[in-house]
Parts: sequence; C-alpha cells; structure tokens
Amino acid sequence: MSEILDSLFGSKSKTRILRFFLLNSEKEFTVAEIALKNMLSTPSARKEINELKKIKFLSEKTKKGSKYYVLDPQFHFYQELKNLFAKSTSSPQCKSLARLKNIGDVKLALVSGIFINHPKSKADMVLVANNVSRSKLKSVMNSLEAEIGKEVSFVLMNSEEFKYRLDMLDRFLLDFVEDTHVELIDKIPGFKRFILGRKKY
Repeated sequence: MSEILDSLFGSKSKTRILRFFLLNSEKEFTVAEIALKNMLSTPSARKEINELKKIKFLSEKTKKGSKYYVLDPQFHFYQELKNLFAKSTSSPQCKSLARLKNIGDVKLALVSGIFINHPKSKADMVLVANNVSRSKLKSVMNSLEAEIGKEVSFVLMNSEEFKYRLDMLDRFLLDFVEDTHVELIDKIPGFKRFILGRKKY
C-alpha cells in the first residue's frame, strides 16, 4: 500500500507529510518539526509543504516570527484522503515492524491502536523483550512513527515483569490482550492458551 500511495502522490516525502497531517489534524508544526518527525530533509519537506499550501491542504500561521502549518479541515477531499491513509497504517503495511525482532531477545510483540485502526485501544503496542538495545529500539520507533505519521504508544517489559503482571491479572495487560490486536511475535509458552481461556469468560 505504501508503494502505491508513493506512486499515486508522486513521492515518499509527500505521502509521509499527507499522512502526518491527516493523523495529527489539529496540531501545528514548523518545517523543522515536520522534517524531523517524518525523517525528511528540510528542503524536501519545505518543497512538499509549499505544494500542499497551493492546493489549500495546509494553512500557514505565524507565531512570534515562526511559521507553523496545520491541516485545513475544509480541504475538499479531506475525508476521502483520511479514509485512504487509514488503510495504509495497518500492521501488514508497516515495513519497520519487521525490525522489532532486532532490538533484543523479543518474546512477544502485539500491536493494536494505530496499527489496526482501533482508536479505543489503551496502547498501540506491547513488547516483551530481554537484553534490549535502547538505541535500536529508538531507531525502530522513529522509523515507525515516520512511516505511519503518528507517535506510537507502546509498553515495554522484560519476561519477569510480564509474568508477574500476568500472574497478578494486571488490568491494563488483560484489557489489551482481550481486546482486538495482532500478534507479530509470540515465543511465550502457553500464552495463546491463556488468551483463549480468558475469552471464554
């Protein structure tokens, strides 16, 4: 889907900026912030912003000498674009998710929220991993956020903490696993059986 959108809209830069504003529709950003959050060069971001201003997708505001950009909700194809990009953020479309296995000894990776268009979820991701490389984790999260256009809400714990919280029937964890989610990695013996057992009640 991402490749289709890139071809449809002419470039990866434009696709990322469109998605970014559609998912952060009420927030204002400077060119530097837009470039940083979407992992784009400042000149590339500025070029796309100027083009999107011309078609009135973005509005420009000036505050204390700095220019800020915000989505114009009156844009004629706003709802159609929002629906189109919502489909492209689903978990099978996010290439960066495949890099999660490289952050350490990952035992469990579950996604919900932004990845499956389920806004009621309490988090976008639950990770259970040991010996995590913080730099690799940060790199993956930055790539994911640039790819989907929104900050990822995730919970990270090691195997010991996960077992403790599961044994204590931690409310957040139970709510997450009993709700709609997608399993990316599961190396925890008996976890599927545990979930199935919970869903019977």
